[in-house]
Amino acid sequence: MFQVGEYIVCDHNGVCQVLAVTEMPELKKDVLYYQLEPVYSRGSRIFVPVDSNKLVMRRVFTEEEVETLLKEIPSIETIWISNEKKREEQYREVARKYDCREWVKIIKTIYLRKRNRRMEGKKTTYIDEKYMKLAEENLYGEISIPLKISPDRVERFIRNRIENKESE
Repeated sequence: MFQVGEYIVCDHNGVCQVLAVTEMPELKKDVLYYQLEPVYSRGSRIFVPVDSNKLVMRRVFTEEEVETLLKEIPSIETIWISNEKKREEQYREVARKYDCREWVKIIKTIYLRKRNRRMEGKKTTYIDEKYMKLAEENLYGEISIPLKISPDRVERFIRNRIENKESE
């Protein structure tokens, strides 16, 4: 059970802070709900049953887990599927896990695809743009919490860490 004040990832709502654990008799008697506030949509409230198994809910990565992830980034595999429809299905399947390593997998894949397509004189596909945005928002939003930096500074932080590791 998550505690009040804790930051969690709640499925498609992204990073949320647990504001309360409460009953809501107007919805269902004898059922506890998390009252969540999405971190990047202040003022919104979400109520999720504590025992819900329909949504992905997990604790936000710790600083140590972020450090481990950063070290793993160069070895995280990409998704190479040439068929556009199958690639989108794979992106969707990976995204449903709401897992940082999976977000990195999508970002790496699309970064390399964009670079290759640019070299071929082609534009980035709508699907790649859509999933890149989704992956970046979720990954950067989550790891900004333990790093105590704003999400818009996370990409630069990651790039600097990877570049510094490569130059060692």
